Amino acid sequence: MTENVRYRVVIRCPKCGEKFILRGSQGKDGKYETGFIRCVCGNEDNLIVDATPE
Repeated sequence: MTENVRYRVVIRCPKCGEKFILRGSQGKDGKYETGFIRCVCGNEDNLIVDATPE
């Protein structure tokens, strides 16, 4: 039986200062799956991601 742990993921953009709070799960590669693609300012690469289990 596998438990699907959900995470509260906070993504911050250092370019414009925008902050996004999402929920997601951790993939097999260690990255968090939230559906987030890019910031509203267009930044895709330089993002600060912080996750805590719910």
